[in-house]
Amino acid sequence: MEEMLTQRVEQLITPHIPEPFELVDVEWEKLGSDRVLRLLVDKPDGIAIQDTADLSEIISPLLDTISPDPFPTEGYMLEVASPGAERPLKKEADYENAMNQYIMVKLYQKIEGVKEFVGDLVALDKENQVITLEIRDKTRTKKMDIPLDKISKANTLVKL
Repeated sequence: MEEMLTQRVEQLITPHIPEPFELVDVEWEKLGSDRVLRLLVDKPDGIAIQDTADLSEIISPLLDTISPDPFPTEGYMLEVASPGAERPLKKEADYENAMNQYIMVKLYQKIEGVKEFVGDLVALDKENQVITLEIRDKTRTKKMDIPLDKISKANTLVKL
C-alpha cells in the first residue's frame, strides 16, 4: 500500500515540479496518530523556506485530483522539505551523484552475515547493477560489492 501510494504521487507530481527543482523522494509515514506525506525536493543552490511554500502551493491541488482518493478519511499532513545532508539514494543517478561520498546501505538480506554497511561509495557498475563500497574497520580497508536490488534503503551520511 505504502509503495503504491508513493509511486502514484511521484508519477503525478514529477512533471509539475518546475526547473531547477528536483523531486528526490516521496515518503508516506505514520507519526503518532498522524499520517505524513513527505516530499523531499532539492535544487542546485539549496532549498529555502519560501521554495517549500511555493512548491506546496503547486503540489497540494494536484494531490486532490488522485482518483480514487488513496488518502485516509481522517486526513494527512503534506510536508515539502529539503533532503538535507543525509540525502536518500534511490535511483541510479542518485548513486552517480554520491560517488566518493560516505554512505549507509541497509539490505533486505544479509551479505556475509551483515545487513547494514557504511563506507565510501567508490564504484557503480551500471551494466551489472552493483555498487562498490570501501569499508574501513580498525585494521584494514576492504571493498564490498552490493547489488542494487538487495538494497532496501541507502543514503549519504555526514562524516564526523
